[in-house]
This record gives sequence, C-alpha cells and structure tokens, in this order.
Amino acid sequence: MAGPSAAQKAPPDPQAFVKYYVVTAAHQGQPENLTEIAMRFLGSGERSAEIYNLNAGRVQPDGASLTDPARLNRGWYLVLPWDAAGEGVKYGQIPSGPKPTPKTPTPGPKPSGSPSPSPSPSPSPSGSPGASPSPTGTKGATNCTATAGSSSRSDWAQLRMAADGAWDLSRGNGVMVAVVDSGVDGQLEQLNGRIAVGADVTVGNGRGDTDCLGTGTAMASIIAANTRGEKSSVGLAPDATILPVRMVGPSGNGRPTDAANAIEVAVSAGASVVALGSHVDLSAPAVVASLTTALNHDVIVVAAAPTKPVTLPAPGDQATGALLLVGGVGADNQFVEEYQPDAVEVVAPGADVTSIGPGKAGTLSYTGTRFAVAFVAGQAALVRAAYPELNAGQVEERIRSTADAVGGDTPDVRYGSGMINPAASVARPVEGQPVVGAGADRGGDGGGLGAVVLLGFALVGGGAFLTLHLLRRRRAFG
Repeated sequence: MAGPSAAQKAPPDPQAFVKYYVVTAAHQGQPENLTEIAMRFLGSGERSAEIYNLNAGRVQPDGASLTDPARLNRGWYLVLPWDAAGEGVKYGQIPSGPKPTPKTPTPGPKPSGSPSPSPSPSPSPSGSPGASPSPTGTKGATNCTATAGSSSRSDWAQLRMAADGAWDLSRGNGVMVAVVDSGVDGQLEQLNGRIAVGADVTVGNGRGDTDCLGTGTAMASIIAANTRGEKSSVGLAPDATILPVRMVGPSGNGRPTDAANAIEVAVSAGASVVALGSHVDLSAPAVVASLTTALNHDVIVVAAAPTKPVTLPAPGDQATGALLLVGGVGADNQFVEEYQPDAVEVVAPGADVTSIGPGKAGTLSYTGTRFAVAFVAGQAALVRAAYPELNAGQVEERIRSTADAVGGDTPDVRYGSGMINPAASVARPVEGQPVVGAGADRGGDGGGLGAVVLLGFALVGGGAFLTLHLLRRRRAFG
C-alpha cells in the first residue's frame, strides 16, 4: 500500500473529525509508545512514523507536545491514520475542556474506567418509519466507530477526472446507483434529494440512509454530491440517485451472506449500477451467486480488483450484465493495494481522494480501493444516462475503450485499459456504438428525484416484502 503523502503528514485541524486514541498510563504493564500503538491499531510497528507525523508539534492537554516516540503522557490525544481499528480507537473531534493533571507514564496495571471522550450524539431522524437506531450527524453513539479521513485536502482526483467536461451531455439523471457498504447519511446537504431510503440487510428490515462508519457516505459523495460553489466536492454524476444498502454494522465487520443479500436487494430495487465497497468478498460462494443474478439482469457491477485468487461468476449465455474490476491509484499512479496479476481492468483515483464525510465531518481526504470504485460507478451512471439503449456490457466496453493508457501496453498487465476518462466516455465515438443523441440526459432534474420519491415509498411501504426477501436469502445461505 502506498505510504502517507506530504499532505497527510500535516497536523490535522483540531475541529476536524478524526480517529484518535487517548493515551493511558500503561498497556499490559508497560509504558505506552508509538511503536506498540501502531502494532495494536495498524498491524505494523513501522507505521509509528505516520502517527508521529500526525501529532508532532500539536499541543496536548498538559501543555506538552510529542517529541519522543517512546515517551507519551497519560491523557494525550493521538490522532490516528484513517484505517486504525481496535478497542480504544475513537472517532470525532479532539475533545476540549478542562486539562487533565499531567502524569508521565509509569509501569503498572491498566486502570479501569479510563475517560473516553466522544462527540455528543445527534438525534436520529424523526418521523421516519423503520429508521435505524444509529444516529446520523456527529456519529457520537457509543456503538459507532466511524472511519475518518484525513483533514488534509487534495483536489488532484477531481481535477484529473474533469467530470464537468461530460455534463453538457450527461449528469447521470434517471440512473440509480446502489452503494453496497456502510449506508449513506441521508441528511447530508450535498446529497439532498438524491438519497433513497435504501435498506439495512444486517437487521433485515432497516433503512440504509444512515451511516455509522462513513465510508458509504464518502463513496456516495464521489458519485453524486452536488455542492454549489465548491467544484472539488461535486460528484461525477450529480443528478444520479443513490440507493444505500448497508451490509456492515457498527463494528465494520461484513458477512458474505449480508453482502449477497445486499446485492440482491440492489438488483430487486432497480439499480442499474452497483458499487461494491471493500467489505464485499468476491471469493465467497454466496456473493458469487448474487453477482450472477446481477449479471443476468443487465446491471453493471463495479468492484475492487481482487488482492487474492478468486473464481469470478459465470453469467448465462444471454446475460447482458458486466462486472468491472477497478484498481485504485494515487496521483503518481502507484497502486493503493497489491492486486492480482491481470485482475485490474481500469484504474481510478484511490489515494488522497477528496470526498465528504457523514454528519458534520465535512470535506476529508480518503484512501482505499472502494473510492476508486465510486469514481467508476459515477462514470457508469454518466454513460447509462447518455446512452440508455446500451446494455451493461456495452457500457463497460465504452468505459474501457475510452480510458487513458497507463503503463507500457494497452491493455497493460498491471493497469488494464488505464485511467478512466469520464468526459471521453460520453462524447468519444466507440466503434459499433451510437453517438450521444436525443435520448441522452441533458442535465434535467425530474427523473432522478422521481426515482427517489418512488423508491422511498416502495421501500418504506413495502417493508414486509423486503423482510421476507431477506429471510429467504438468509435461509438459502445459512
């Protein structure tokens, strides 16, 4: 995985929503230090340098600051990288208030009842049938451990995509894109009017328009956010409709059966583009079966290129759907993960990507293949709106044939067809395919909003059908 960028090394804004850890007197009888903390939360002691860079020079509650990785004071707040996970990792703004009594770490038993500050929770949406008990907003519920991005910002991804070059021909109007991940914050202003109620397959009959982890919201924002006056936060297809399907709970651990159910729900609800987050395991038999269903229903499924050997689904002879495997890269074209040889079909921005977090988190920088998946899903929405007569396989061909070559060959053994080009994919002629014409989306506003309203009634009013469908899926896959 690519190392931290220079932007990530800047001290974070204390008002930003971040992952952090409160230093205790000792851990397992030994004074805490950055190497041990990196091992515990990031899986590698070598990543202690990332934690040091995020915290060096920032004044701690006792007035001191981090200068020695081996010396930490109890009560210090250590900002952690976005992918930190484990007991003790918190999410929110760095707490402010009375300064704790300074105390240098000394060996001894780990105290119980250590303070665990967290932001105040926001109320759940009122008057919403079937609303999830997990609140949107500041994500301060005790059962939420949201995934934060870096508060540093880089607009390289949006500048490289130059999606506005496609908007005279298509803005994704009338296309429904399912985001299969952690849900999407339906109260986010930048997605106002574009988020359907969706579904939460982890509970059977819940909603998908709340987000406890933040990754689903960031994906949806890359696809369809619409922020006037702030070009860097506008999604590729700002008139598309987002169908949020949550397949991971507050713990962030996804099950193959939930991923399979989520794909089936997305297809049943009419999504013509399905973006799969990184919690979906393409090697799981239940997932393969559901992907086969999607491919038999003219759906283009966008997923992360596998990092381990997998057997991909085999659609029927008459299937018109497509599975498009994506690799994430940084501004230097370096991969964010080690993908299987010849697995990547196209690449898209996946490192230091600007997007929008849930609640009041605002604009953050994210890294991971799921965000490259979101860019390609947004592009697929542009193409499907511009060329409604094309089937999913033809949409995939248009995305691949208009990509910009990266590497030595086309296709390249590592980069596939290359970096996606949203504007070219709706404007450039492709052999055997029509040029965008009268049926194209010209940026109107009615189709997408109508889909939101109709889908909202369908999923709220049809809760019994959704519940029965999920129960049948659970029985089928155990």
